[in-house]
Amino acid sequence: MSWDCGLRYMFSVPPALQQGSMCILHDKEDLSRLEMVQRLAKDGCRFLQSHSKGPEKTCEPQSDEAVRVCLRERGHDVLVLQRVSSERPALSASARGGGREEARNKRYMVVSGTPEKILEHLLNDLTLDDDQGTTQGKESDTLLDDFLLTYPVFMSTSDLCQALLGHYCNKRCRGKEDRKEALERKRKVLHLVSQWMSLCKDFLREDEHVKLFMKTLCRYVLDDLYEHPALETDVRELQKLYQLHRRHTVDDYSPQRKGKALFHQLSLKENGLQSRGTQRETKEVLCHVYITMDSYLSMRAHAGVVAQELLQAVAERMDVPQGDLVLVAVTYPGGRLLLQPQDRVFADSLRPVGRLHICRNNPGEVLYPFTDNSELQQRTARMLSLNTWDVAVALTNFDWTIFDSIHEQELVYFTFSRHASSRHTMAFELLLQRCNEVQLWVMTEVLLCPTLCKRVQLIKKFIKIAAHCKAQRNLNCFFAIIMGLNAAAVSRLSHTWEKIPGKFKKLFSELETVTDPSLNHKAYRDSFKKMKAPKIPFLPLLLKDITFIHEGNKTFHDNLVNFEKLHMIADAVRLIRQCQKDHMGNGITQKSSSEVRAYIDYLHIIDNQQTLFELSHRLEPRA
Repeated sequence: MSWDCGLRYMFSVPPALQQGSMCILHDKEDLSRLEMVQRLAKDGCRFLQSHSKGPEKTCEPQSDEAVRVCLRERGHDVLVLQRVSSERPALSASARGGGREEARNKRYMVVSGTPEKILEHLLNDLTLDDDQGTTQGKESDTLLDDFLLTYPVFMSTSDLCQALLGHYCNKRCRGKEDRKEALERKRKVLHLVSQWMSLCKDFLREDEHVKLFMKTLCRYVLDDLYEHPALETDVRELQKLYQLHRRHTVDDYSPQRKGKALFHQLSLKENGLQSRGTQRETKEVLCHVYITMDSYLSMRAHAGVVAQELLQAVAERMDVPQGDLVLVAVTYPGGRLLLQPQDRVFADSLRPVGRLHICRNNPGEVLYPFTDNSELQQRTARMLSLNTWDVAVALTNFDWTIFDSIHEQELVYFTFSRHASSRHTMAFELLLQRCNEVQLWVMTEVLLCPTLCKRVQLIKKFIKIAAHCKAQRNLNCFFAIIMGLNAAAVSRLSHTWEKIPGKFKKLFSELETVTDPSLNHKAYRDSFKKMKAPKIPFLPLLLKDITFIHEGNKTFHDNLVNFEKLHMIADAVRLIRQCQKDHMGNGITQKSSSEVRAYIDYLHIIDNQQTLFELSHRLEPRA
């Protein structure tokens, strides 16, 4: 074998290495193992370079997929790396020597490892710009983003805080690194913290461990200001993140006074975390108020809504005096709780106190408002009077308000701890719920239309609304409408579909093609890829993709975190971020009609499949 930089003298290397085998590096306590590996790689070292079948390949490195490095401690694997070709700009040949330029672009990505070693590699892998403190190289940014999105899978926030403080202080390196290296290490930790807070702030605002961590970290940074004045920029960044209201500017003080003044403000403000509104205070929910045993009004409301507000909204929607109605919460296993006007409808967990029913003043008498045929005629007439484009705009605005508040990490929490982390997944669950509700709403509207000609007009209207939703790049609502029209209770209405004009049948067929599930939804994926951002994806399919990755790959291999799996999941959830804003940071909201918005915000939905089929057979009995 031919090895550069005398690696054969530094490590125990088998005499014959086959392609794809691992080189095991044995650690020394006084040596930073990962940093050593990376520096050797940057200096042109070629790992796992062996003779092949022909002599012409003796000087050629193996493919990146074949080159893996395994780090062991106390006889156990703690980190596995794989070589990749870096996109970091290489130095010119005149500056560094052309023979080493390509080797310097070889870098190592994490395959698996312990949480501590993955974090250590991440920090060592960062290369900060001297002036701005930003990273250089796409792989560093990707690894950092993967780690921050998926760390809850393999370590707690408390553990991450302790590990970051340890890396910032790093007592093991004292006396073994010069002043410049110490500053670089500290700035890397601060850069990671800044990225973490910017990316995950919605999940960290109420975390007591994070509050204590930030307070401690700021104290450490302030203590280091005199020795490392360059950290002043990072102090400003910490202040900016938490919107600290300072009475004086940093420039008014010497380094010692800066530290004392700023730390005093940090103590008073508790890092500024409490000065910012929590996510829950502005959270919106979809509230289901049942008006019969199997149908409800879906209403958007704030999390602190009280019974009186719901009663007023329902009374206006149903044109019934508010004084004639009461709100009852049916609890498991069948108990009834009469809600007083100022009683909160949702608990702290953002779950309703029970299944909400609107009743007359006598709680035993449930209101059935849609049994009168004249009311059904009036209901259909109102829907037919609405402009289809305005309806699509109102639906898209409703969905966009929810989608724009979804964080990528919600999908990670939902996938790995579906039943334990609803507090972190409310927006995502809300939009999934909305997709299901729109599908049921389409079915409800069609099946509650008693006359054939009106029903034909209604289906034509929904086909146009679906086309408009697609044009507005709201694929979540588009799928819901098409699935509602394709539901068995609606699609079986053969006499109704026969009356649909050919032009609308052709349009519906074209729209159905996009929803075709064959070849793993290839038609949808191709169509969605061509759409420019901002856009709303079909969330159930995204969830299916992530679930397949999760179920098809182990999270841990031999007690090591399978980071390849987490990279695939992070890559999938990043679709949310890519869809939420265009290159100018614009959203998708359009101006909508107040009349249409009032209708769309209060959808009447029948959620009982048996009831829907009974309505379908009543309209067109089985032959």
